[in-house]
Amino acid sequence: MHDYRIRTATPEDLDGARSVMLDTVYRDFGTGYVPRWHGDIVDPERAYLRPARHTLLVAVDGRDERVVATAALDSRGPAHPPNPRPLAERYPSGATAQLRRVYVRPEHRRRGLARLLVGRLLDFAAADGGYRAVYLHTDPAVPGAEAFWRSLGEVVCDERTAPGGGNAVVHFEVPMSRTPRTTGENDNHVVCMASRS
Repeated sequence: MHDYRIRTATPEDLDGARSVMLDTVYRDFGTGYVPRWHGDIVDPERAYLRPARHTLLVAVDGRDERVVATAALDSRGPAHPPNPRPLAERYPSGATAQLRRVYVRPEHRRRGLARLLVGRLLDFAAADGGYRAVYLHTDPAVPGAEAFWRSLGEVVCDERTAPGGGNAVVHFEVPMSRTPRTTGENDNHVVCMASRS
């Protein structure tokens, strides 16, 4: 049985957090490091530790003090392009808490770490007082990602069904309360058109 501790990352945690993030983009996403998408991974201190309204959480394995999971939040809404314009308009920077880098090492998955980390991020967003919405996007090709986020939030744009194509990305809004979403009609769906610019 593992004993995990979840905490706000410190500078001493950054190498471990960066390792979890890089392993994930190489292994799970198959993209490897792409500077325009992953700059925050290289410098998580600047991206998450320094700004007052941003945070980076880590889960540490109590047996060896190794970082085994990460979760981050920042105040940048989805940019257009590459995201559909209606999403950028609905989730503006400053008023939107974007969840990022919710990654768990494979051998530590299915133990509730991601759900605990997201719960703490939602508490952080609510305590801030300036966020109106919590947004994220995910790659549904990553095993388990879409089902996990559907259990917490609602789809506001599924680019797989967008007219004219899209980026095969699914966009979600997650309520700041910890009440799980139920399936049903989605009144908040954004019309997602493929980005052409």
